[in-house]
Amino acid sequence: MLILSIVLIAALVAEDQLIKLYVIQNFEECRGAIRSYYTFKIGDFKVFSLTHIRNDGAGWSILGGQTVFLAVTTAVIIIAILAYMIIRRRNVTKPEWISLSLIVAGGLGNLIDRCRMLIEGTDAFSGVVDYIKLDFINYPVFNFADCCVVVGAILFCIVILFGESKSKKAKKAEKADEAPTEEADNEQI
Repeated sequence: MLILSIVLIAALVAEDQLIKLYVIQNFEECRGAIRSYYTFKIGDFKVFSLTHIRNDGAGWSILGGQTVFLAVTTAVIIIAILAYMIIRRRNVTKPEWISLSLIVAGGLGNLIDRCRMLIEGTDAFSGVVDYIKLDFINYPVFNFADCCVVVGAILFCIVILFGESKSKKAKKAEKADEAPTEEADNEQI
């Protein structure tokens, strides 16, 4: 399962970087007002638009300008998740592998942008490339890597919650099997 996770991570990071490259090459970066270059609609209902902005912070531009801190923190989290996956590889369920792979892939996708910003400087590359703007709600512009992290985190929470629930039920069942039944007690009397 570890090799499949590595393949999944590599494919998702490649997809993220290819989409970002397409956005960089085809849409002028919005500075100030956000422009929509393409809008996806269902009937007259606008769902999302493609745009091109740069974010030098985390979600909602939190910690803007703290690129080194964000890059180091992201790298540490990715290393911790990969270590967990490697150390516990025999006990990790498939949904857990998938969720952790999504988180790592999303983190790597945005880490690549942050490292590029540190190497090339803010004049050449001014932040993580964000391009998905939800039109039906006022929400910050985000990218495919962000989607991977969010979906992976939600899936991981679900896996943990249901995994805990299953293990508690299994322990109760084991205790019930070990405890003598009332009928067995009555037969002994």
